[in-house]
This record gives sequence, structure tokens and C-alpha cells, in this order.
Amino acid sequence: MQSLNIASTGMLAQQTNVEVISNNIANMNTTAFKRHRAQFQDLLYQDLRRVGSNSSDAGTIVPSGIQLGVGVRTAATYRVNEQGSLILTDNQFDLAIRGNGYFQVQLPDGETAYTRDGSFQVSQDGSLVTADGYTVQPGITVPAGAIGVTINQSGQVLVKLDGQTAESNVGQIQLATFQNDAGLEHAGNNLLLETEASGAPSTASPETDGFGGLFQGYIESSNVDPVQEITDLITAQRAYELNSKVIETSDQMMATVNQVR
Repeated sequence: MQSLNIASTGMLAQQTNVEVISNNIANMNTTAFKRHRAQFQDLLYQDLRRVGSNSSDAGTIVPSGIQLGVGVRTAATYRVNEQGSLILTDNQFDLAIRGNGYFQVQLPDGETAYTRDGSFQVSQDGSLVTADGYTVQPGITVPAGAIGVTINQSGQVLVKLDGQTAESNVGQIQLATFQNDAGLEHAGNNLLLETEASGAPSTASPETDGFGGLFQGYIESSNVDPVQEITDLITAQRAYELNSKVIETSDQMMATVNQVR
């Protein structure tokens, strides 16, 4: 009886769905986290009577046929790249992106990672770094003795030194965009890595064509909607229960057949 196997694929699919939703809820307070959604596809069909086949010697055509599906599978999980709200922190090194773009971060092995988490700090040598100490690219160094740092929406880093009235430009933050954001690979720690699916990055200053602007003293919140996630969780739970009910019903039907025999 195929219904047992079909229902089991449905239960596995909803299990994956619940895992994705639970990860969204767990990261609802993670800086710049983007919620995920699971996508599903139906499996191959059994053709008991092929659509469009001849139904008689007179050449009449079967209009619909008989096709029985064999279940469902998880096709992909994808990020929903909606803008998160901006949260005021008043930390002069915190940056939020409003619009498209990712900060570029150099990993210890020299590889470049990408993130929208702008919770930056300054290292012992004045370099702008992430919470894990990874250098923000291109490298920007805040001089010792700086009494104020201003980062404008275009990404220019301006510092005011003691005894000077004018601010000095010490660097320019660059953002990166990708043709296919969904193709970026998660590396943990709020970092993403380039893949063949994402394509090569395009880099430019903030507020140029196709690139978002920077907001100093803010961070981007996650775009997780708790109410929507709970609603999706209840829906997934009900779907799981229905598939388990199909297995229970199929088992009862098989038991009935065995009793007849």
C-alpha cells in the first residue's frame, strides 16, 4: 500500500519545516538574521493511464489519464532577504545597512566572508573588526588619540583628532552585492561565503546605484516575525498530524484485508 510511504514522506517534509521554523524563532534576536523558508516539490508520478494516449482504435484521446503521486520532498531552504528594522545603539562603531549590500570581512585563512551584522569594534591596533576579531575590508585604522569617529551614509570614515578642528578621512567602507543572494553559503557567526551559485561579488561605496546606505550608531534587527512563525508552526504541526493519521488509517485498512484473508 503506497499510502504508507507517501504519508511518511509528508511527515519527513513537515519535520524539516518545523526545524526551519524553530531555527527562525531561535534567531529572532540575532543581529541582521534573515528568516528562512522551506520549499517542497512533489515526487515522480505513476502513470496508470497516460494522458493523451489512445483510448480506442478510432483515435480517441484520453483527456486526463490516471497519475498517482508518490509523495513530497524538500527542494530547498531559502533566505527571505527582507530589510530588518534598525535599532539605535549609540555605539559609534555600530553600522546598519539600509538597502542592498554586505560588509566584507577577512577570515584568518585570508578568505573573504560577507555579513550584514555591523556590530563592529576597534582592535588593539585601531583596526575596525567584528566581534570575533576579523578585520573589516578594506582595512580601516582609527588613529590613536581620536576623540570622535563619524561614518556617513556613503561609508566615509572621518575622525577628529585632539587639537584639530577639521575631521580627517581615514578610509572608505565598501559594500558587496551578489546576483543571487540565495546562493551564498552560511558559515556561522553571521557570516556568508561566496559560491558558484551566488556569482562573484560586485563592490562599491554605499549609496551608489544598487547599494544601500550606512547608518552609524544602529544595528539591523532580524526580520523574523514571531506571530507569523508561530502560525506557520501550528500549520506544520497540523500537517504532520494529518500525515500520521493517513499512516494509521492505512494500517487499519491493511489489517482489515488480512482479516478477510
